[in-house]
Amino acid sequence: MSADSKKPYYKPKTLGQHDRARDSYKQNLWNNRLVLLRRGQLLVKNDLYGEAVVVYEKYLRILEIIYECSRDGLTPKMFKETGRTSELSVIAGVYWDLIRIYDTNKKYLPRQKIVAEKLALFAPFTPLFLDLMKKAKSFQKQARNPDVIKSLIAAAGHKKGRCFIATAAFVSTDAPEVQQLRHFRDHRLRNTYWGRQFIYYYYQYSPQIACFIDKHSFLKTPIQKVLRAVIKCVT
Repeated sequence: MSADSKKPYYKPKTLGQHDRARDSYKQNLWNNRLVLLRRGQLLVKNDLYGEAVVVYEKYLRILEIIYECSRDGLTPKMFKETGRTSELSVIAGVYWDLIRIYDTNKKYLPRQKIVAEKLALFAPFTPLFLDLMKKAKSFQKQARNPDVIKSLIAAAGHKKGRCFIATAAFVSTDAPEVQQLRHFRDHRLRNTYWGRQFIYYYYQYSPQIACFIDKHSFLKTPIQKVLRAVIKCVT
């Protein structure tokens, strides 16, 4: 996992001294989160799980303060809107570590369920998606709480079904063009070896492309034209 701290976590919209102080405070939190993140990763590597949980939860709380949301209120949309899409992979990695740590004791089951739901929400928007799902399927066989992992895989798999780039271009998952492309994927591409290879790599990179489209709305019209041309060719 890696995180970038070279640019502000969001575009400042300050009006007065109070706003500047608040923005400065949030920017410091954003920069300092890296210390917690690296420490948490090191603790996990050294099997110091109890301490890692404390550090990782502090990292998540910092993000919740920055984005002014309630506990466990983080969503991928927050990071897409502020141009911090690389943080999505970082968060997904943290959630995955927490799921495995919480699995070590039954008393952590309620917290594990919450974290699993969050990972199912974030993972489909990252290049880590397929790798995380493979790890989850393997981990399910030895987990103390296999039902939690099973639910995670099912929930994340359901979200994976979206056509990321098409959805970003046409805004709605119910757009006719999105439905046509999804039908082509499910009934044509999945039936061939090269089609399945294409789908594999598509899900590796399309979330990042979709996030880029979300940030640059002027790209939506030309991409719509390209996708409509693709639809004509495949239908």
